[in-house]
Amino acid sequence: MRYLEEFRDPALARRLLDEIHATVTRPWALMEVCGGQTHSIIRHGIDQLLPAEVELIHGPGCPVCVTPLEVIDKALAIASRPDVVFCSFGDMLRVPGTGRDLFRVKGAGGDVRVVYSPLDALEIARRTPGKQVVFFGIGFETTAPANAMAVHQARRLGVRNFSLLVSHVRVPPAIEAVMSSPRCRVQGFLAAGHVCSVMGVGEYPELAERFRVPIVVTGFEPLDILEGVRRTVRQLERGEHRVENAYPRAVRDEGNTAALRMLAEVFEVTDRAWRGIGTIPASGWRLAEAYREFDAEHRFAVTDVRTLEPAACRSGEVLQGLLKPYECEAFGTACTPRTPLGATMVSSEGACAAYYLYRRLAHGPAATTGKEASSVG
Repeated sequence: MRYLEEFRDPALARRLLDEIHATVTRPWALMEVCGGQTHSIIRHGIDQLLPAEVELIHGPGCPVCVTPLEVIDKALAIASRPDVVFCSFGDMLRVPGTGRDLFRVKGAGGDVRVVYSPLDALEIARRTPGKQVVFFGIGFETTAPANAMAVHQARRLGVRNFSLLVSHVRVPPAIEAVMSSPRCRVQGFLAAGHVCSVMGVGEYPELAERFRVPIVVTGFEPLDILEGVRRTVRQLERGEHRVENAYPRAVRDEGNTAALRMLAEVFEVTDRAWRGIGTIPASGWRLAEAYREFDAEHRFAVTDVRTLEPAACRSGEVLQGLLKPYECEAFGTACTPRTPLGATMVSSEGACAAYYLYRRLAHGPAATTGKEASSVG
């Protein structure tokens, strides 16, 4: 906590805010591409402390939220099988599929288990040879190395009753998709620090140059975010568009070379569908041919899935940064954490969940918990 508190110092936050206020001369729209950053921004009221000219747009940075409905429905079908132990992180259990979620499958008798690591699921498979054990491998580049290692270990140990239901997505193609949209208003990006701690920054300079946008690698604490905003605004005011690493305590330019080797061995790049957005070319991973026998989609061949999104849910627009959660008619009424219509209200990194949890239920700066939006520190 002491180390974290250093990055929540109110006096330092005030100095950064003063510098941002002194620097900005015109409106700028910045997008953070990480649900963890979104929650930190809303929790600490950072968006309400910034100059009115600086708008923070919440991007598709929640891996649970962008997992496509078809994959959720495949997970539900596989988890319902009597010969399957279906393992997942806890934040996937209440993500709504078409008409049900994993909690309901569990309540109906399915063997659905919450684990803390894909290696936990692999151990269950080793101890339960009579069952097929499936781990729900979702997430950005951050969680992919651990899932790759689990599959690598399964093959090395000869654990043939283990498989991975893969829905991994990659951040740089998502940035490209955002910037290519005719409705895009984004002028700069706060890149996700934990993603870059794995992948490095090598994919970003070309994007910054092509779209002429600054990309600043940013952490998750209040001072991290304010420093990311400060650097991005400074570049915009100077007419620059470079990649900067504002999170050097965790991110090296080359990334985590051991993790990158594991990813290159186990996965291969593929097109991926993103919930609420559509298919983005080369935006995901699937298991490479040498590991295809551990692919749950191939093993179980679920083909009769018919998906249906709730008509009232506008989470796709939220994920694209086109809509603030409180601008959705269902937000806080038909859609709550107890009765979610979309994944953005369920996930611990979802923008709708952040706005609901921290009582941003209406438009404008008055939409707080009743105290001033100065909770940094």
